[in-house]
Amino acid sequence: MSHVINEDLSLRLAGARGRIIIKLSGAAARWGGVVPEDPGIAELADLLEEAAGTFHEETASRAKAELMSGVAHLRAADRLGGLLPAVTLWHLNQTLQRTDAARRA
Repeated sequence: MSHVINEDLSLRLAGARGRIIIKLSGAAARWGGVVPEDPGIAELADLLEEAAGTFHEETASRAKAELMSGVAHLRAADRLGGLLPAVTLWHLNQTLQRTDAARRA
């Protein structure tokens, strides 16, 4: 029974991870990144970091800070790999929230 529960949870987390990666790919594209067909977490971090580097005006400092916070979360998720799927998912969600906040800033 425990094996079935763990397997079900793993499948749900994998599905959620895939959906967030798709949303983050869209966010990176909106910030001007050329997103590969099947991007990895590190590639998305690089794209968002490049986008944050384009902000030079003082008025865009909040957007830059939000994007860089998202980049830090992506780097943490990348370091985790598949070890802690729920924690990785949390970092990915945090990045999605930061890219949304940067867009509003």
